[in-house]
Amino acid sequence: MTQDEEAIRRIVAEMTDGFNRHDARAATRMYAPDADFVSVRGEAAAGSMEIEEKLAAIFATRAGGAVLTTLDVKVRFVRPDVALVHVLNELGGLVALNGKKLPAHRELSIRVFVKDDGAWRVAAFHNTMQRPFESAALPG
Repeated sequence: MTQDEEAIRRIVAEMTDGFNRHDARAATRMYAPDADFVSVRGEAAAGSMEIEEKLAAIFATRAGGAVLTTLDVKVRFVRPDVALVHVLNELGGLVALNGKKLPAHRELSIRVFVKDDGAWRVAAFHNTMQRPFESAALPG
């Protein structure tokens, strides 16, 4: 494993840790200022500040007790300074709009990492549910 891949994997772990601490700033500090974000529900945000704000709102509502577990990380370099990263997570503890706790589900994200001035940043993040129609309820 190269130093760049190790650095990217550390950042993915930091993102998960920040999420599990319900700390929007810690979970988004690695985003580029002009990053793009699409949640599993199709909610979009542009720029690191808006991404942090939207994640904070999610923590204040449906994900206040959520726990994210990273199951797999695949890193592919398309250029020395650009990597496509697929991350498979299991997410449990979400609450629906009616207050009912939802079953855990798996999410697969693609994250585009770009290296600028020696530091890796998330330029884009897009999340989707794996097999969403196998369960009776979609995330709240």
